[in-house]
Amino acid sequence: MTGPRVRYEKKDHVAHVTLDRPRVLNAMDLRTHEELAEIWDDVEADDAVRVAVLTGAGDRAFSVGQDLKERAGLDRAGASPTTFGSRGRPGHPRLTDRFTMSKPVVARVDGYALGGGFELALACDLIIASDRAVFGLPEVRLGLVPGAGGVFRLMRQLPQKVALGHLLTGRRMDAATALRYGLVNEVVPAELLDERVAEWAADLVAAAPLAVRAVKEAAYTSVDLPLEGAFTADYAWERRRRESDDAVEGVRAFTEKRPPVWTGR
Repeated sequence: MTGPRVRYEKKDHVAHVTLDRPRVLNAMDLRTHEELAEIWDDVEADDAVRVAVLTGAGDRAFSVGQDLKERAGLDRAGASPTTFGSRGRPGHPRLTDRFTMSKPVVARVDGYALGGGFELALACDLIIASDRAVFGLPEVRLGLVPGAGGVFRLMRQLPQKVALGHLLTGRRMDAATALRYGLVNEVVPAELLDERVAEWAADLVAAAPLAVRAVKEAAYTSVDLPLEGAFTADYAWERRRRESDDAVEGVRAFTEKRPPVWTGR
C-alpha cells in the first residue's frame, strides 16, 4: 500500500486526523505510527488548534490495531517481540503513551475498534461512537498482550471484573455495553455520528483553550493523588491560565453580554 497512511486537516481550530487504510480496516503499520507522531507533534505545537478528532476512514472500522501481516514479516526477520509501551519503536511516544498531550482528543468510532485500535481510542479523552461500533482486545488469542495501554486503561476505566473478563478472554463489547459502563461518552446512530462529533468539537472550541488544558492536566495528574494532595499539587497549565488574559476575558465578556474572545495568552 503506497501513499500517506494518515490524512490530516485543520479547520476552525479543529485538527481532523484520519487513519486512511480502509482496505485493511485501518490497521496500523510502522509507517502509520511514524506519520501519527509528526501529526501529534503539530497538534500540540499549533496554538490555533484547540481540539483533535481522531477517526478511521470508511464505515467498517475505526482501526483493527496492529498490522499483523507486517508483524509476521518482522517476526520472520528476527525482530524483537513487542511489549508494553512504544519505547524504541517508530512513532514514540505514540498517543497511547504520550502523557504530555495537553489538548483534548476526541475519538470518533464507527465499526471495529480492536486491539491497538481500541487502545488508541482508550487513550483519547472523549469517545463518541456509532451504534454499530464494536470494541475488543483480542491479543491473548494471538499470544500477545495489549501493550499500548489496554491492560492499564481498561482496568482504570471499567469495573475490575468486567475489565478482566475482556482482557483475559478477548471477548468483544458492543457500543451499548460500552455506554452502560461509561467507557464512551455517547452512542448515536451511524448517520448522526459526524453531526454529534462536530457538536462536541464545537463545544470544546468554544471553551477557553488554556482553561481546557489546565482542567485536562489537573484531572489526569490528580486522579491517583489523595484529595488534599490534589489541591496542593502544582499544575503547569493552571499557572499559565491564571496569569493569562483569558482568565479575566470570560467574566468580562459575561458582564458585557458578548461572546468571549479567547487569545490563549
